Amino acid sequence: MENSTIPRLELETFAREGYKVPILNIEYHPLNSRYFVIENRNNFPIRDYISPQRRKFYKVFHMTSGTGVLIVGLHRYEMGPNEIAFIHPDEIMSWQTTSGETGGHFCLVHPEYFGPDADHVLNLFRQYPYFAPDRAVIRLTDEQSATINGYFEAMLSEDRGANDDKKQAILLQLQMLLLESQRAGRNLAKTTISEEYGYIYRFLSLLESAFQVQKRDTYAKLKTAAEFANELHVHPNYLNALVRTQTGKTLREHIQDRLLYEAKSLLVQTDWGINEISDGLGFSGQAAFTSFFRKKTNTSPSAYRKNAMIPVNI
Repeated sequence: MENSTIPRLELETFAREGYKVPILNIEYHPLNSRYFVIENRNNFPIRDYISPQRRKFYKVFHMTSGTGVLIVGLHRYEMGPNEIAFIHPDEIMSWQTTSGETGGHFCLVHPEYFGPDADHVLNLFRQYPYFAPDRAVIRLTDEQSATINGYFEAMLSEDRGANDDKKQAILLQLQMLLLESQRAGRNLAKTTISEEYGYIYRFLSLLESAFQVQKRDTYAKLKTAAEFANELHVHPNYLNALVRTQTGKTLREHIQDRLLYEAKSLLVQTDWGINEISDGLGFSGQAAFTSFFRKKTNTSPSAYRKNAMIPVNI
């Protein structure tokens, strides 16, 4: 493909500011996750990763120690203690730790967690101004950070407890957390992302947009690695080398991984027939889909569906 805009960078330039060893792993959200998850970083250390998929969960995390680089969309934040971040379900994000360890908490909240009796809390999340990539991180005072840490601790205690009204208590703490953060309202200064990360982000964004199989009459819009590169106006070899250097996988491997994740999602979260899923994902027939799935998982689609755990709202 001839294009005067194709960059001719050496491989060594791929590892400049914004990346370090180890490479950033691509992580998809577990299909069997509960609708509300809260963890303490002391028991759940953060890892370097990219979350390429637009998730169904709102994510909030608060740092009490350590440092790291958060990228939300195309906005880069250098985070440290006494800072809190808000990640919208539609945003692609990455994290890279730049210190020995990090402390604090994080929570994931699925819209279904709120239920009809808490629509007002869901609306707070939908309208909250800091679930935006250009306003995603807030710097807190020591006092504000201690208060917010208390909210997380209270939610963690309720989540692990057996009170019949624990969901109500958690929702109250979430509302207080949003209010306290909004009162702080001082966004952390953003820095420019690298050109290389921009290409990775745009590839992952295009890949995600290809998988919008939400109804029986919708189909995945699969593309080859060369077609993705063409949309980004770069040479396929350049894009493939860049993505492989930073994530450890080729473009083709990412495409197949995303296809497999979509297949698992449809098997677990819908009652569609195997043939319907095969058609929706663009396979030539059920036999081709079963062969692909078995090669990747060592089990058949029907056996995977039978053994999969269905998410439970608690």
